[in-house]
Amino acid sequence: MKPDITGGERAGRARGIAAPQVPAAAAINLIPGQWLIAGLALSATVLLLLMWRQHVRILFSPLATGLYVIVAGLVALLHLRRRDGGHSYPALREFAGHFVVFIAISLMAVIASYPAAAASTGYVDPKLERIDQALHFDWVSWYRTVSAHPALQLCGRVAYFSIYATPAVLLGYLAYRGRRSEARLFLINFWIAAILTLLLFPWIAAKGPLAMLWHGPIPYMPTSALYQSQMIPALRMHVLTQIDLGALRGLVCAPSFHTTAAVIFGFTAWPIRVLRWPLLAVNAAMLLSTPVEGTHYLADMLGGALVALASILLTLRVARRMQARQAGPAAAPELFGAA
Repeated sequence: MKPDITGGERAGRARGIAAPQVPAAAAINLIPGQWLIAGLALSATVLLLLMWRQHVRILFSPLATGLYVIVAGLVALLHLRRRDGGHSYPALREFAGHFVVFIAISLMAVIASYPAAAASTGYVDPKLERIDQALHFDWVSWYRTVSAHPALQLCGRVAYFSIYATPAVLLGYLAYRGRRSEARLFLINFWIAAILTLLLFPWIAAKGPLAMLWHGPIPYMPTSALYQSQMIPALRMHVLTQIDLGALRGLVCAPSFHTTAAVIFGFTAWPIRVLRWPLLAVNAAMLLSTPVEGTHYLADMLGGALVALASILLTLRVARRMQARQAGPAAAPELFGAA
């Protein structure tokens, strides 16, 4: 795919000078890589302080540790080949670096949910259920429908786990097109949303509708199971003090981060014509799977959508200010336009 050629490049070629071909959107580097590294370091420091305060520590299982070492080694290999004169794959390097940042953000967010749960008090399930009733949402009927149809269960699980695949597609496409700024703004957006979710979680902790609304034998155990109702009390009483990296569990019921992620993914995919409708369909399926597979109230999902909206607005505000400072308002259509 050939990027757009600017007037300066045409003039240079007329004089026999080869100018680098850089897509227009990549010409504005709003978020330096050093900022991402500094942000990861700061997030890791805050995470360690939270864990120390709540008396929890990480248990490094051999399988999980080996997987992280392999991923880190592959990324390092890509960057070393650039330095030693080996064959260069700039799009692959760009994708690998950004996807590792995404994994690091996700991993730290999940780990941070443990000390956040330990700091929480009480449960807001009755309030969330009352909101669902006011919205005429019957979680039990939804669950019965899914539990009676194995095909819905399989589709729901696949859709629920697409939260890891969609970012890979988005970051891969943006790397292929050389749109570095948009990739990094997506990471910042996701990052801010995770922070907002973790800040809210201790104040609106919930056991989830499966634990609160379903009585009797469980015909179908969703992906999130009963982890919130089982692990949050243990963390509060400091009975559970180790975080097994090989068996991490999502503990945030409200707000629903799967809903937050779906909104952010849809926002990022919307300007990209080739990805817009496929990714919107995938994220719609993920939203439909979230009440059961994530054991979420509809109120949780509405809260997650509001978190995503707040994160998007904050990210856009910061990005436009930085863009105006670096390249002027005229660059806005290139950075946020369709492709």
